[in-house]
Amino acid sequence: MAIALGLLAATLAVGLGAALAVVRRQGHQLDVARARIDQLEADLDTALRPRPAASVTERAVARVVRSVGKVREHGLTGLLQSSIDDLQAWADSEEQEIRSMADSAGRVTLLFSDIEDSTPLTERLGDEVWVRVLAAHDALVRARVERYRGQVVKTSGDGFMVAFRDAEAACRAAVGIQKDLRRTLDPRLRVIAPVKVRIGIHTGPVISRDGDYFGRNVVMAARVGALATGGEVLVTDAVHESLDDDAAVTLVEMGEVELKGLPGDHLVWRVLVQ
Repeated sequence: MAIALGLLAATLAVGLGAALAVVRRQGHQLDVARARIDQLEADLDTALRPRPAASVTERAVARVVRSVGKVREHGLTGLLQSSIDDLQAWADSEEQEIRSMADSAGRVTLLFSDIEDSTPLTERLGDEVWVRVLAAHDALVRARVERYRGQVVKTSGDGFMVAFRDAEAACRAAVGIQKDLRRTLDPRLRVIAPVKVRIGIHTGPVISRDGDYFGRNVVMAARVGALATGGEVLVTDAVHESLDDDAAVTLVEMGEVELKGLPGDHLVWRVLVQ
Protein backbone atom coordinates (compact mmCIF):
# COMPACT_ATOMS: atom_id res chain seq x y z
CA MET A 1 0.00 0.00 0.00
CA ALA A 2 2.76 2.38 0.96
CA ILE A 3 4.62 1.53 -2.23
CA ALA A 4 1.56 2.25 -4.32
CA LEU A 5 1.07 5.59 -2.63
CA GLY A 6 4.68 6.47 -3.20
CA LEU A 7 4.45 5.63 -6.89
CA LEU A 8 1.26 7.68 -7.16
CA ALA A 9 2.92 10.65 -5.46
CA ALA A 10 5.91 10.40 -7.75
CA THR A 11 3.71 10.24 -10.79
CA LEU A 12 1.72 13.24 -9.63
CA ALA A 13 4.92 15.19 -8.98
CA VAL A 14 6.24 14.44 -12.44
CA GLY A 15 2.93 15.40 -13.99
CA LEU A 16 2.75 18.59 -11.96
CA GLY A 17 6.30 19.52 -12.92
CA ALA A 18 5.52 18.94 -16.57
CA ALA A 19 2.36 20.98 -16.27
CA LEU A 20 4.23 23.80 -14.58
CA ALA A 21 6.87 23.71 -17.32
CA VAL A 22 4.14 23.96 -19.94
CA VAL A 23 2.56 26.87 -18.08
CA ARG A 24 5.91 28.66 -17.78
CA ARG A 25 6.64 28.09 -21.48
CA GLN A 26 3.20 29.34 -22.47
CA GLY A 27 3.62 32.31 -20.14
CA HIS A 28 6.94 33.21 -21.80
CA GLN A 29 5.37 32.85 -25.22
CA LEU A 30 2.50 35.05 -24.04
CA ASP A 31 4.98 37.71 -22.82
CA VAL A 32 6.78 37.57 -26.16
CA ALA A 33 3.47 37.87 -27.98
CA ARG A 34 2.44 40.85 -25.84
CA ALA A 35 5.79 42.57 -26.43
CA ARG A 36 5.43 41.98 -30.15
CA ILE A 37 1.91 43.40 -30.12
CA ASP A 38 3.13 46.47 -28.20
CA GLN A 39 5.93 46.98 -30.76
CA LEU A 40 3.51 46.63 -33.68
CA GLU A 41 1.15 49.13 -32.08
CA ALA A 42 4.05 51.55 -31.55
CA ASP A 43 5.20 51.13 -35.18
CA LEU A 44 1.66 51.67 -36.42
CA ASP A 45 1.28 54.77 -34.27
CA THR A 46 4.55 56.16 -35.65
CA ALA A 47 3.52 55.42 -39.23
CA LEU A 48 0.16 57.11 -38.82
CA ARG A 49 1.49 60.09 -36.90
CA PRO A 50 2.32 63.04 -39.25
CA ARG A 51 6.05 63.79 -39.44
CA PRO A 52 7.17 67.13 -38.01
CA ALA A 53 7.17 69.96 -40.55
CA ALA A 54 10.68 70.41 -41.91
CA SER A 55 10.42 73.93 -43.23
CA VAL A 56 8.70 77.24 -42.59
CA THR A 57 6.32 76.56 -45.47
CA GLU A 58 5.37 73.09 -44.23
CA ARG A 59 4.79 74.40 -40.72
CA ALA A 60 2.50 77.10 -42.05
CA VAL A 61 0.54 74.61 -44.17
CA ALA A 62 0.22 72.29 -41.16
CA ARG A 63 -1.21 75.13 -39.11
CA VAL A 64 -3.69 75.95 -41.86
CA VAL A 65 -4.80 72.31 -42.05
CA ARG A 66 -5.24 72.13 -38.29
CA SER A 67 -7.30 75.29 -38.38
CA VAL A 68 -9.98 73.46 -40.38
CA GLY A 69 -11.10 71.93 -37.09
CA LYS A 70 -11.88 75.39 -35.81
CA VAL A 71 -14.79 75.73 -38.23
CA ARG A 72 -17.03 73.69 -35.93
CA GLU A 73 -16.04 75.80 -32.94
CA HIS A 74 -15.78 79.29 -34.40
CA GLY A 75 -17.46 79.12 -37.80
CA LEU A 76 -16.08 80.18 -41.19
CA THR A 77 -14.97 83.59 -39.94
CA GLY A 78 -12.72 82.00 -37.34
CA LEU A 79 -11.24 79.66 -39.93
CA LEU A 80 -10.49 82.48 -42.37
CA GLN A 81 -8.87 84.61 -39.70
CA SER A 82 -6.74 81.68 -38.53
CA SER A 83 -5.63 80.91 -42.09
CA ILE A 84 -4.77 84.53 -42.79
CA ASP A 85 -2.74 84.75 -39.59
CA ASP A 86 -0.84 81.54 -40.40
CA LEU A 87 -0.08 82.58 -43.94
CA GLN A 88 1.03 86.01 -42.76
CA ALA A 89 3.43 84.34 -40.33
CA TRP A 90 4.86 82.33 -43.22
CA ALA A 91 5.22 85.44 -45.35
CA ASP A 92 6.94 87.32 -42.53
CA SER A 93 9.44 84.47 -42.03
CA GLU A 94 10.23 84.27 -45.73
CA GLU A 95 10.52 88.06 -46.00
CA GLN A 96 13.06 88.03 -43.17
CA GLU A 97 15.31 85.75 -45.25
CA ILE A 98 15.13 88.18 -48.16
CA ARG A 99 15.85 91.21 -45.99
CA SER A 100 19.20 89.81 -44.94
CA MET A 101 20.57 90.38 -48.46
CA ALA A 102 18.10 92.95 -49.84
CA ASP A 103 18.70 96.67 -50.27
CA SER A 104 16.40 99.40 -48.96
CA ALA A 105 14.06 98.85 -51.92
CA GLY A 106 13.76 95.12 -51.24
CA ARG A 107 15.96 94.09 -54.19
CA VAL A 108 18.72 91.50 -54.24
CA THR A 109 21.63 91.60 -56.70
CA LEU A 110 22.40 88.13 -58.04
CA LEU A 111 25.65 87.05 -59.67
CA PHE A 112 25.92 83.89 -61.77
CA SER A 113 29.32 82.58 -62.85
CA ASP A 114 30.72 79.48 -64.46
CA ILE A 115 33.82 78.34 -66.31
CA GLU A 116 33.45 78.56 -70.07
CA ASP A 117 33.79 75.23 -71.93
CA SER A 118 34.49 73.32 -68.74
CA THR A 119 33.80 69.92 -70.33
CA PRO A 120 36.52 70.24 -73.02
CA LEU A 121 38.86 71.59 -70.34
CA THR A 122 38.30 68.49 -68.24
CA GLU A 123 39.14 66.27 -71.21
CA ARG A 124 42.25 68.26 -72.03
CA LEU A 125 43.62 68.53 -68.50
CA GLY A 126 42.57 65.17 -67.07
CA ASP A 127 40.60 64.58 -63.92
CA GLU A 128 43.41 65.10 -61.38
CA VAL A 129 44.60 68.41 -62.80
CA TRP A 130 41.04 69.59 -63.35
CA VAL A 131 40.11 68.93 -59.71
CA ARG A 132 43.07 71.07 -58.57
CA VAL A 133 42.14 73.85 -60.99
CA LEU A 134 38.53 73.72 -59.82
CA ALA A 135 39.59 73.92 -56.16
CA ALA A 136 41.75 76.98 -56.88
CA HIS A 137 38.90 78.59 -58.81
CA ASP A 138 36.40 77.93 -56.01
CA ALA A 139 38.69 79.37 -53.34
CA LEU A 140 39.32 82.46 -55.46
CA VAL A 141 35.59 83.10 -56.06
CA ARG A 142 34.68 82.59 -52.40
CA ALA A 143 37.42 84.95 -51.25
CA ARG A 144 36.10 87.76 -53.46
CA VAL A 145 32.50 87.06 -52.43
CA GLU A 146 33.46 87.25 -48.77
CA ARG A 147 35.48 90.43 -49.31
CA TYR A 148 32.43 92.19 -50.77
CA ARG A 149 30.03 90.68 -48.23
CA GLY A 150 28.18 88.50 -50.65
CA GLN A 151 26.46 85.23 -49.85
CA VAL A 152 26.98 82.05 -51.85
CA VAL A 153 23.46 80.75 -52.44
CA LYS A 154 24.50 77.51 -54.14
CA THR A 155 27.09 75.93 -56.38
CA SER A 156 26.83 73.44 -59.20
CA GLY A 157 30.00 71.93 -60.59
CA ASP A 158 32.06 74.95 -61.65
CA GLY A 159 29.15 77.40 -61.34
CA PHE A 160 28.22 79.82 -58.56
CA MET A 161 25.03 81.65 -57.64
CA VAL A 162 25.81 84.53 -55.29
CA ALA A 163 23.62 87.17 -53.65
CA PHE A 164 24.74 90.71 -52.83
CA ARG A 165 23.00 93.48 -50.98
CA ASP A 166 24.58 96.13 -53.21
CA ALA A 167 24.90 96.19 -57.02
CA GLU A 168 28.28 97.93 -56.94
CA ALA A 169 29.65 95.29 -54.54
CA ALA A 170 28.56 92.57 -56.97
CA CYS A 171 30.25 94.32 -59.91
CA ARG A 172 33.47 94.92 -57.99
CA ALA A 173 33.52 91.30 -56.83
CA ALA A 174 33.09 90.17 -60.44
CA VAL A 175 35.94 92.40 -61.64
CA GLY A 176 38.11 91.10 -58.82
CA ILE A 177 37.37 87.50 -59.77
CA GLN A 178 38.41 88.12 -63.37
CA LYS A 179 41.62 89.88 -62.32
CA ASP A 180 42.51 87.19 -59.80
CA LEU A 181 42.02 84.46 -62.38
CA ARG A 182 44.49 86.15 -64.71
CA ARG A 183 47.05 86.69 -61.95
CA THR A 184 46.96 83.59 -59.79
CA LEU A 185 46.24 80.55 -61.93
CA ASP A 186 49.23 78.67 -63.31
CA PRO A 187 50.53 80.65 -66.35
CA ARG A 188 51.03 77.37 -68.22
CA LEU A 189 47.25 76.90 -68.26
CA ARG A 190 46.89 80.03 -70.38
CA VAL A 191 48.60 78.19 -73.20
CA ILE A 192 47.54 74.60 -72.60
CA ALA A 193 43.96 75.16 -71.42
CA PRO A 194 43.01 78.75 -70.52
CA VAL A 195 40.46 78.93 -67.71
CA LYS A 196 37.94 81.68 -68.45
CA VAL A 197 34.94 82.55 -66.33
CA ARG A 198 31.80 84.21 -67.59
CA ILE A 199 29.71 86.29 -65.20
CA GLY A 200 26.22 87.78 -65.35
CA ILE A 201 24.63 90.15 -62.81
CA HIS A 202 21.07 91.35 -62.35
CA THR A 203 19.22 93.10 -59.54
CA GLY A 204 15.55 92.97 -58.59
CA PRO A 205 12.95 91.57 -56.16
CA VAL A 206 13.11 87.80 -55.62
CA ILE A 207 11.31 85.05 -53.75
CA SER A 208 13.35 83.43 -50.96
CA ARG A 209 12.64 79.96 -49.65
CA ASP A 210 14.77 77.55 -47.61
CA GLY A 211 17.95 79.50 -48.30
CA ASP A 212 17.45 79.66 -52.08
CA TYR A 213 16.09 82.34 -54.43
CA PHE A 214 13.43 81.99 -57.10
CA GLY A 215 11.51 84.08 -59.59
CA ARG A 216 11.83 85.94 -62.88
CA ASN A 217 14.80 88.00 -61.74
CA VAL A 218 16.77 84.88 -60.88
CA VAL A 219 16.16 83.62 -64.40
CA MET A 220 17.23 87.00 -65.78
CA ALA A 221 20.56 86.88 -63.92
CA ALA A 222 21.23 83.33 -65.10
CA ARG A 223 20.43 84.20 -68.72
CA VAL A 224 22.77 87.20 -68.70
CA GLY A 225 25.50 84.97 -67.28
CA ALA A 226 24.97 82.47 -70.09
CA LEU A 227 25.19 85.31 -72.63
CA ALA A 228 28.65 86.39 -71.46
CA THR A 229 31.84 85.00 -72.94
CA GLY A 230 34.88 83.81 -70.98
CA GLY A 231 36.56 86.67 -69.12
CA GLU A 232 33.51 88.92 -69.54
CA VAL A 233 31.13 90.45 -66.99
CA LEU A 234 27.69 91.42 -68.29
CA VAL A 235 25.01 93.23 -66.30
CA THR A 236 21.43 94.23 -66.94
CA ASP A 237 20.08 97.75 -67.21
CA ALA A 238 18.62 97.33 -63.72
CA VAL A 239 22.18 97.01 -62.38
CA HIS A 240 23.27 100.08 -64.36
CA GLU A 241 20.41 102.09 -62.88
CA SER A 242 21.24 100.89 -59.36
CA LEU A 243 24.81 102.19 -59.47
CA ASP A 244 25.65 105.59 -58.03
CA ASP A 245 27.28 108.18 -60.26
CA ASP A 246 30.55 107.78 -58.36
CA ALA A 247 30.56 103.98 -58.44
CA ALA A 248 34.04 102.50 -58.78
CA VAL A 249 33.14 100.48 -61.88
CA THR A 250 32.83 101.41 -65.54
CA LEU A 251 30.05 100.10 -67.77
CA VAL A 252 29.89 100.04 -71.56
CA GLU A 253 26.52 99.73 -73.26
CA MET A 254 26.27 96.58 -75.40
CA GLY A 255 22.81 97.20 -76.82
CA GLU A 256 19.56 95.24 -76.60
CA VAL A 257 19.51 91.46 -76.75
CA GLU A 258 17.01 88.63 -76.52
CA LEU A 259 17.20 86.37 -73.47
CA LYS A 260 15.89 82.83 -73.67
CA GLY A 261 12.50 82.42 -72.03
CA LEU A 262 12.09 86.14 -71.30
CA PRO A 263 9.87 88.18 -73.65
CA GLY A 264 11.06 91.39 -75.29
CA ASP A 265 14.50 92.90 -75.75
CA HIS A 266 16.79 93.65 -72.83
CA LEU A 267 19.52 96.28 -72.57
CA VAL A 268 22.83 94.77 -71.49
CA TRP A 269 26.03 96.44 -70.28
CA ARG A 270 29.60 95.14 -70.06
CA VAL A 271 31.72 95.87 -66.99
CA LEU A 272 35.23 96.93 -67.95
CA VAL A 273 37.95 94.79 -66.42
CA GLN A 274 41.21 96.78 -66.55
